[in-house]
Amino acid sequence: MQTFAEAFRKLRDPRGKRNRKHRFIDIITLSILAVMSGAESYDDIWLYGKEKIDFLRTFLHLDNGIPSHDTINRLFQMINPTVFQECFTVFAQHLVDNNITQDIIPIDGKTIRGSKDAFHGKSPLHCVHAWSVNNGICLAQMSCDEKGNELDTIRKILDCLNIKGSIVTIDALGTQTDIAEKIVEQGGDYVLALKENQPKLSQKVRDICEQNTAVTDTTTIEKSHGRIETRRVEVFQYVPAETEKKWKSLASVLKISSTREFLNGKKTSHERYYISSLRQDNDFNKIVRSHWEVENKLHWVLDMTFREDDSRKRAKNAASNFAVLQKIVLNLIKQDPNKGSLKGKRKAAGWNDAYMLELVQRYIIKPLNAF
Repeated sequence: MQTFAEAFRKLRDPRGKRNRKHRFIDIITLSILAVMSGAESYDDIWLYGKEKIDFLRTFLHLDNGIPSHDTINRLFQMINPTVFQECFTVFAQHLVDNNITQDIIPIDGKTIRGSKDAFHGKSPLHCVHAWSVNNGICLAQMSCDEKGNELDTIRKILDCLNIKGSIVTIDALGTQTDIAEKIVEQGGDYVLALKENQPKLSQKVRDICEQNTAVTDTTTIEKSHGRIETRRVEVFQYVPAETEKKWKSLASVLKISSTREFLNGKKTSHERYYISSLRQDNDFNKIVRSHWEVENKLHWVLDMTFREDDSRKRAKNAASNFAVLQKIVLNLIKQDPNKGSLKGKRKAAGWNDAYMLELVQRYIIKPLNAF
């Protein structure tokens, strides 16, 4: 398999030819393996390389030894982050199980808070991610200058992904007519959250829910974390007016009523509304709850296992490119069928060279000669 080499072939060495003391692919591969082993900075990458140089030389050239942390840092500041992210998206789709005919793909944004530079008036890096629920991997990362540019980034991510046969879920920010149309035209379906950013549609959906009988009406009760949560999912058919062509393939509207009862007697409840291109007989409770996997299985993991929010990388493209390294590592670890936590597997990869090879040789090391 040539997945790594093929996916990252577009990524060019940004250094001048005079300054190429270390091979580009050696630095990239060293960095991936170091982050796999727990590295959180460019100093950590250099230290990992210094301690593991004999192991690394079994598959890397390293003609001039391990590059310094300054060399690694400068390189990642210079790499084009847009191209790096596009290559990552290609690589991630090599990891997708082709036997899965229908996936659920939540798309959501995350801010890397430690990248904020108040002294220079620089906002923190904001990234938008696409997550594969059924494959358990990150399918795409794209950064945007400001959180307000998230909509354009969502559109770009959809252009890069193969979503045919899949269900795309996005929060209320992404509930836009052109995004719904893009998803359907690419062969996918959508479930989009609805808030007051679409006031006319919000009111129409509420009217439908109040004036009609639900096609399906299901209630689930769960007891966990010291509370009882009751979720009622009502699904209604959406029949557009003859003159209405605004929302592409809109077929269903959802009303989800949630009630939480806590041990201390406190009780909370709220209602949420969604629109969807899916028929009313789908398991919408599962689909809507799956959207939170992008928070629980990606964003939470990035903060707790990779300490992404604590990152102080602020110079040029360093924060964005290091974030891509972390997503590559996350996806590779997710391919490991052995039981164990991500944190434990990263430690094992740093301590056990045979286990490291097991994690990366299929996708990273064997294809290197094709670079």
